[in-house]
Amino acid sequence: MGRHTEVVARASRIREAANALILRELERHGVKGLVPSHGSLLCLLYAETNVSMCVLAERLHRTRPTVTVLVDKLVALGYVTREQDPGDRRVTWVRLTDAGRALLPVFEAVSDTLDGAVRRGLSDAEAATLEELLRCVQENLEA
Repeated sequence: MGRHTEVVARASRIREAANALILRELERHGVKGLVPSHGSLLCLLYAETNVSMCVLAERLHRTRPTVTVLVDKLVALGYVTREQDPGDRRVTWVRLTDAGRALLPVFEAVSDTLDGAVRRGLSDAEAATLEELLRCVQENLEA
């Protein structure tokens, strides 16, 4: 197996392990129904209070149908609302509910645990180098 395929295989295993850690942590915090793919969407909504479906899809690098499925699940769980713009019916806004905002401390705790696991045994310089190398690989693959 070539080095390049080992990198991709290792990245896949890292993603699987990270997702498993996230699910364990959510369960430990008593959060049911959320999955790792909700994390990026919630992160955007914690940063901005009002985001359109179109912008969510753009920023998450996901298709609109995929974002619709994610948002539908978060609506069903009571973490977000979806409302059509009264001035432009083509625009749908997504906002956190009180329950979604109350989830922020758990979101931050899970993120801190994941970050700690990723950085364990690495110096700050090594972690920065790893992030830069991964950014380069991602850019190469997306080019």
